Amino acid sequence: RSRENYASNKAPAHGGRALAATKFVARNLFEMTPGMLVADGAADKWLVDPPREGAFELFKALAALRQQAVTGVPCDDGGGQQNLQLDGWTPPRRIVYVSCNPATLARDAGVLVNDAGYRCSSAGVVNMFPHTAHVESIAVFDLNTD
Repeated sequence: RSRENYASNKAPAHGGRALAATKFVARNLFEMTPGMLVADGAADKWLVDPPREGAFELFKALAALRQQAVTGVPCDDGGGQQNLQLDGWTPPRRIVYVSCNPATLARDAGVLVNDAGYRCSSAGVVNMFPHTAHVESIAVFDLNTD
């Protein structure tokens, strides 16, 4: 559906300006590997809206790629091989994480902040389901440039 929305909004872009280059990727977040991230290509910004179980494997893969970039030691590509080439791949500068489970957001935020080189620049909670225990959480993570 996102591809259809993008296509229908592309023609009447604001003031005749083209929309930013956009790529939509749908993945099983429980099976993500560093090799899959590199194969998908670099993106400046990510919007991640995982199921209740979160995006732990995605962010572990992102952290492994950061370790490779910092240490120069190739990480496991997901196939048991320690020879992953980054081929110019760079991590996203910003990740917007939408979550229906604050516990998994907190767990995944720990990986992003402690292992993947991000800082949480803002966060909030929206009560979309009054009189229930369910809330939507949104957090923005920016890549540390220090």
